[in-house]
Amino acid sequence: MSPNVIVLLTDQQRWDTVGPEFTPTLDRMARYGTQATVALTPQPVCAPARAALQTGRYPTTTGVYRNDRVLPESERTLAHHFDRAGYATGYIGKWHLASQEPVPPEERGGYQSWLGANILEFTSDAYRTVMFDESGEPVMLPGYRSDALVDAAIRFVADHHDEPFFLFLSFLEPHHQNELDNYPAPDGYEERYQGRWLPPDLAALGGTAAQHLGGYLGQIKRLDEGLGRLLDALRSMDLLDDTIVAYTADHGSHFKTRNGEYKRSCHDASLRVPLVLRGPGFDGGGAITRPVSTIDLPPTLLQAAGVEVPQEMQGTPLRSPQAPDEVFFQVSESEVGRGIRTSRWKYYVVADEADAWDDPSADSYREQALYDLDSDPHELVNLAGMASHAAVAAELRGRLLRRMVQAGEAEPRILAAPWAQGRQSSDTTARATPLTPKRFGHQRPS
Repeated sequence: MSPNVIVLLTDQQRWDTVGPEFTPTLDRMARYGTQATVALTPQPVCAPARAALQTGRYPTTTGVYRNDRVLPESERTLAHHFDRAGYATGYIGKWHLASQEPVPPEERGGYQSWLGANILEFTSDAYRTVMFDESGEPVMLPGYRSDALVDAAIRFVADHHDEPFFLFLSFLEPHHQNELDNYPAPDGYEERYQGRWLPPDLAALGGTAAQHLGGYLGQIKRLDEGLGRLLDALRSMDLLDDTIVAYTADHGSHFKTRNGEYKRSCHDASLRVPLVLRGPGFDGGGAITRPVSTIDLPPTLLQAAGVEVPQEMQGTPLRSPQAPDEVFFQVSESEVGRGIRTSRWKYYVVADEADAWDDPSADSYREQALYDLDSDPHELVNLAGMASHAAVAAELRGRLLRRMVQAGEAEPRILAAPWAQGRQSSDTTARATPLTPKRFGHQRPS
């Protein structure tokens, strides 16, 4: 029997928010299922990350290398592949890959059942959730927003319990509410976490975490409770043992420490996300400790469901012996950047002459950052240009060039960072280029 598959995608959730304090349900999934302990997004921007999760292809391959780009109809998504294998497919929540609201049928990535909004933060707030059905009609769902989406997911499962199904459930939380720049948690949840914990990178660099972290963590706590309700519903319908459940996020959040907003930087706070799976093929799988990319999730799910993995996918199933030793990532909108992350090193380059909004790639890049994650896990000391690490940079430069070519990019020129002996190496001020009104004041910063 083919297993059911459910993907839960959160928005802007840091990797270090998983544990018994904030996410006891997800923590239990991680302990008894399979957890990728170092999972990174291929692009720390909303639409590019989501396009990669739907297609298993890099943002520059699909053409969705920044926000406000439409996923081409020619791109084959998870919905297309599961549909071909006889699955009922459904999408609930935020899409952010279309040209308009409501999302036209031809821009829904092949999903049969649809209850979504292209940019959910613009059609809803914490206690007023409006999405659109298959006919494009608005539907208002009662309750706190993440609870409302879980309720809709349970209804989908109940409606399709007698056939194999694939459901993609896409939350807005713990993303900020754009027009207010705050994190509206349910009553009492922000107070539970405000002032109790501060990640070390945020403690060192400042930003807005002191103001926002309580609401952010309160949203995550409610998401975890929703995950528990969904698993309980699967159990009550005798579907739990036959259902693969995957939980991840599109990107993280650095709380305005590395640039003027929340992501779009080369740092783990932007890139690193939770990635946990349970169910057939994943229960008892333990921890995957090498770095992996969420672009690996689509082929992983297809393989686990017995569906052929298409050749055009650029991700690699998580347990594949051909899996690379490093993760390749792209950055857009704040700058045109490329990087790799190994178990020990982070190496990153930027294109000084490229237009961060309009150019998907460049012919020439310059080394901007090198971090030794063994001794500097919070990326506070930039070693780029240090004579002591020139050989390391050269080796990583070659690896990055190979990965760029493998991703379908033309091989560029990468200039070594200027010699930096004697300069201040602290990275508390070595941040990405400040965001400009042209890029973010009039665009959709999600």
